[in-house]
Amino acid sequence: MNVIASSDTILGLFVLSQIGIGFIGNTLLLVLLINTFLVQLHTKPINLVFIHLILANVMTILFSGIPEAMNAFGVRNFLDDIVCKVVMYLYRVTRGLSLCTTSFLSIVQAISITPSNSRWAWLKQKLSTYIFPAFFSFWITNMLIYIRVIISALAPYNTTELDKFYSLTYCIGKDPDYIQSGVFRWCMFLRDFLCVFLMVWASVYMVTFLFKHSKTVQHLHKTSLCPRPSPETKATHTILALVSCFVFFHWSNCFLTIYVSYKRNVKGLENITVILSHAYPAICPLVLIKNQYKRFFLNCAFAKMRKSSQHTISLNT
Repeated sequence: MNVIASSDTILGLFVLSQIGIGFIGNTLLLVLLINTFLVQLHTKPINLVFIHLILANVMTILFSGIPEAMNAFGVRNFLDDIVCKVVMYLYRVTRGLSLCTTSFLSIVQAISITPSNSRWAWLKQKLSTYIFPAFFSFWITNMLIYIRVIISALAPYNTTELDKFYSLTYCIGKDPDYIQSGVFRWCMFLRDFLCVFLMVWASVYMVTFLFKHSKTVQHLHKTSLCPRPSPETKATHTILALVSCFVFFHWSNCFLTIYVSYKRNVKGLENITVILSHAYPAICPLVLIKNQYKRFFLNCAFAKMRKSSQHTISLNT
């Protein structure tokens, strides 16, 4: 009993740290991107995709992380049927949005770095017109796929062990209709396969492009005393890092979830799946800050230091 309580406490601390890191990091990036948009009155299409991804990550952390943390710290049966349906539905929809948006992000960057003599160059001029229709299609697709969750999700005290289709300790899925559940799973599989296929295709294209580009400008780097990568190259590296993180955490979580669903009472693996489900939303802002927006945060810090030093000098004089 003490071992179970100890493992639940450790899980709760992990989830709380993921919520804190993910929420603060994503919020900082969201404020930064919105501020850039308001100051410049226009923004690159890829920044709009970043904003959508950040919003999806924040909602995923809140709708899943908070119930998981409460349950880990011993708060049981705190959701009724209606709230359980809402929380589970929004969590699944926002997680699906994160998948679709990450895939779309890699496609947008692949198009952005396409040379002008490529057959895909015409898409560059139309990127801004495709952004919001793409977001709309992501929302509609995921909201339709997960309608099944609204029907099947129940509070854990309103069902028996034999009726359980899936269990998240704070919500239970009761789904006796095997045909509808089969259709639901196939829809999820097709969406996941399409998104991951597009991610891999775009990533391979970007890696190939960067390799060819580095060979082309290699002689310039030799003559330069301090060669620096271009903003496009930095952005491509960032998105490749994001895609790699997402693919690793998403598929690790999927495989473990499927395994745990067939093996009962695997407490340690269940805790790992919970941690993996929140890993990408928490790590995503750290990757962006490190690779893309580190200079902005350093400039902000130095600006504050200069202001404080000037204020101190003025007071002393």
